[in-house]
Amino acid sequence: MEFKLIEQKSNDKSPEIYHQEKGRFSILKIKNNSEEKERYFQKLQHNYIQLYFCLESNCTAAFNMEHCKIDLSTDESSMIYFKDINSNLLFDMEPNSELAIILIPLQHFHSLFSPEENYFFNFENISLGKPIIEKKPTNPSVKVILHQLFNQKINNSLKSLYIKGKVYELLSLYFNISDENNTEQCPFMANEDTVSQIKQVKNIITEQMSNPPSLEELSKMVGLNIKKLKMGFKELYGMPVFTFLYHYKMEHAKKLLSENGNNVNEVATQVGYSTSSHFIVAFKKKFGITPKQFTKQEIN
Repeated sequence: MEFKLIEQKSNDKSPEIYHQEKGRFSILKIKNNSEEKERYFQKLQHNYIQLYFCLESNCTAAFNMEHCKIDLSTDESSMIYFKDINSNLLFDMEPNSELAIILIPLQHFHSLFSPEENYFFNFENISLGKPIIEKKPTNPSVKVILHQLFNQKINNSLKSLYIKGKVYELLSLYFNISDENNTEQCPFMANEDTVSQIKQVKNIITEQMSNPPSLEELSKMVGLNIKKLKMGFKELYGMPVFTFLYHYKMEHAKKLLSENGNNVNEVATQVGYSTSSHFIVAFKKKFGITPKQFTKQEIN
């Protein structure tokens, strides 16, 4: 991909502002659910430490000029810093890709660390105003926090508090370079293999949503005992296995009703309900309207 001097085009989209804490941090999120590349543009008017986390597929972020860019793949992250107050960011998102961005004003970033704690990589460059583009794998502990940040169901009155806590937890893990913590452990996912097993469970239940395996069967299929499977899945995705599957089924059903013109009985069967009445109850519980009411809204 070729970036020249970045200019916003009429078809460029803007990232979703997931959450903002004035003077502290902003969380942006880009999710390309289409089957084609999409471009996103963001203009910054302050001096930020920028953290990028590629959650799915591949993406490229460019910063003002063609040569200032970084390519990220799934489970890769990057810290970016430019002294420029005004920056133009352009994101090229592959199909079915997802990117999380955390922007921290430089002044607040400095306040998070006392002088003797400024040992993490390239702090001297930040102090001197030198640019930084650092890429590294996203460790399992940080991946857990990211999943919790975007997937945990929290009461609206507590959501801001929860997000603040998770962002600062994420920062402490992201910049932690002490030897004793290089094992990148978390309570139920001791290593990358366990994270991979939990992700395999998610893939199995979503691919076999119409007739998913039981917990016992899943445990045998991925080679993980049931206790670790249940606790690890909830830690990674913010909810139990079959609660996650319920939400996935409903979102998939909504997509089928919207895009393919299937009737309610067909969709109910495809997402694993033996009777349309059970599917209608489940759909209404999730979205507050019946499938028929939803399709009427789509037509109108």
